[in-house]
Amino acid sequence: MISKLLLLVLGLFAGLASPALGQTENGCISFSVTQGTGCQWMCNYCSQQLGTNNYYFTDNVCTYESGVGCVGSPLAGKQYTCCAAGDEKDEL
Repeated sequence: MISKLLLLVLGLFAGLASPALGQTENGCISFSVTQGTGCQWMCNYCSQQLGTNNYYFTDNVCTYESGVGCVGSPLAGKQYTCCAAGDEKDEL
């Protein structure tokens, strides 16, 4: 019983900054986030999952600002997609 409760609590903490349903397809990954997850985490996740720092969000939810980093206002439960970019896209 205690171990199930511990797993539930750990799962809740992990869910604060983890994707629900991340699937890579055709150079893109789609995922949703929980409340409190910011663009910096999302950008790091996309970079790791896609294996590149050259990617973009299909809906521009997160963008790169020089001197600031990855910024934006993601919504909990909404599905977001980031894709590896060719030479024509800016790096995040």
